[in-house]
Amino acid sequence: MPAAQYAAPRHAVWLGAAAIITDEVGRVLLVHPTYRKDDSWLLPGGVVEPGEHPHITCRREITEELGLDLPLPAVLAVHSFSAHHPGLQPGTICPGEVRFVFDGGTLAPGQVEAIRLPHEELSEFAFLETREAVQRLRPIDGRIMLAAYRARLGNTATAHLADGRHILDVPALDRHDVHVRYRPLWDSPLNCGPVPDRLPVQQAWSWCFVPDGRVVLVADPGPRGALPMLPGGTVEGADATPEDTLHREADEEAQLTLDDPVRLGWVLDETGEVYGGVGPNARLRLAARVTAIRPAAVDPATGRPFARLLTTPAQAAALLGWGPPGARQAQLAVDTARERWGLPTAHTAAIEEIPAEGMRLS
Repeated sequence: MPAAQYAAPRHAVWLGAAAIITDEVGRVLLVHPTYRKDDSWLLPGGVVEPGEHPHITCRREITEELGLDLPLPAVLAVHSFSAHHPGLQPGTICPGEVRFVFDGGTLAPGQVEAIRLPHEELSEFAFLETREAVQRLRPIDGRIMLAAYRARLGNTATAHLADGRHILDVPALDRHDVHVRYRPLWDSPLNCGPVPDRLPVQQAWSWCFVPDGRVVLVADPGPRGALPMLPGGTVEGADATPEDTLHREADEEAQLTLDDPVRLGWVLDETGEVYGGVGPNARLRLAARVTAIRPAAVDPATGRPFARLLTTPAQAAALLGWGPPGARQAQLAVDTARERWGLPTAHTAAIEEIPAEGMRLS
């Protein structure tokens, strides 16, 4: 077959490359282009030029757009966009697009301060919670961003999408629409001594370990997505101790039976605003061993079942949006679990959903 005849029917598409870049508390970096009529935002990246590899494109675009040189060690998502997708802007003539989304990592504060924009192309940048980021992106771009970021958080395989939808099994974080939430107290230090008598304990949350060293997170579904939490909750009048609160809440929210809770420390809440402005109080952090996981049930406080996820402690810290202090707290919990109960350290694993029928723990 002549070369021209062989080449004629081959599929030709546009190529694009973008990156998921976050700050220390897990907010995603978006840039605001000056040339989009719909005022939508973008992930950093751009169009692959003839003869260029997507990885090179993404590094080049990040340097041109942000003034940073990032290594981009992994492909988080590959997205195929059809020529007839309704998300195409009116009047756009497009043969289809394949977009690669790379892992741009987490920027240190010094790197954030070093960002320099080409103002003729980009008017501003912002680090946004994923729930806010999807509001600023075009709908298809928002779905791609979430799938890529969740692949990074969940340590799952590269997400493969077609027209914004997974073409393989939908990972747990996507299935439950789990988002990372910025926590106002994320940089508060963990005080490892006893709680002073003058401070009431308003909250008890725990790193709840299963035998393989992973921990249980719960995610409360809502109209804007599910927000992950450690098991636990607000100390109520009927609770004799914060440990009683933990046992009650872990049973109600996640159907967990816990053993041997140990206090790791406490975080100071200066105002108690979330508790009705009660003033200074302590938020207690604990570690506990999970001895049983029963079938899923409706949480009596909300009237709906929570998603129950098994994650490594490091993944849990990232999902909670606690930044470096959260990572240090996770490591303290890991050290406690290893020394007190002889549990292994779970370094890498894909995030897994606890089955509705519960789990047998060996």
